[in-house]
Amino acid sequence: MKGPVATSGRDLRTLAGIVSDDRGEPPAEGLVPSFLGDLLRLVGGDLVVFSGTDSSRRVDWFGQTVPTEAHDPEFDEASFWSHYWNSPCSYPEHTGDLRRHVLISDFYSARQWHSTGMYQDCCKPYGNEHELMLCLPAGPGWTAGPGRTLRLVFIRGPGPDFSDRERDLLTVLRPHLHQAYRDAERRRHPVPRLTARHWDLLHLVAAGHTNAQIARRLGISEGTVRTHLETIYRLLQVSSRTAAVTRAFDDRTG
Repeated sequence: MKGPVATSGRDLRTLAGIVSDDRGEPPAEGLVPSFLGDLLRLVGGDLVVFSGTDSSRRVDWFGQTVPTEAHDPEFDEASFWSHYWNSPCSYPEHTGDLRRHVLISDFYSARQWHSTGMYQDCCKPYGNEHELMLCLPAGPGWTAGPGRTLRLVFIRGPGPDFSDRERDLLTVLRPHLHQAYRDAERRRHPVPRLTARHWDLLHLVAAGHTNAQIARRLGISEGTVRTHLETIYRLLQVSSRTAAVTRAFDDRTG
């Protein structure tokens, strides 16, 4: 069995700078491009794509490419989705595993990969030979849902594949990348101003109390509890008790 690959002190110092630097206001979707650019230089590759993918609807609800000039508006999305479920891209849906860092070479030899429709139609025209994909759960609240994931894909042309070094770096990076995205979402979608009664009710919801128990604790009717919850859901743009608690308290403590 192969032992762990040590990440160099220089890599760790660079990574610490990437995740700690204040990047200013985030874009309308995704992460600040300079953050993605620094990651690309650390991991190595020709480009990096960060996207929100909804496989159930066969769409990306946002997508970023660094360097930006590598983005091709003529990319054939219909062809991509026609091959999606028979490619490594669908590994998260098939397995439910969002933690594994997926390489094309985990599934195919070079000859096998070159014979696939995904390679012929979607990768070969752009010179994309190697990919390393990291997935994150989408959420909380406004982006969560079945088949919705955040994907960071590093792409290289002909030459060496990604190595255990890059996988180790992404293992260290993963929680920080997730936090960076959550921080960006909080800045884009700050929690609306809730009343003191709303917060009282949310604390009881978070403690696991039922509507009847909340009504007794607050001295109000169950109907009033339901009305308050409906207002909270609307303000927080969520549809469940769990999502409301996550959205409200995650923003307060993040």
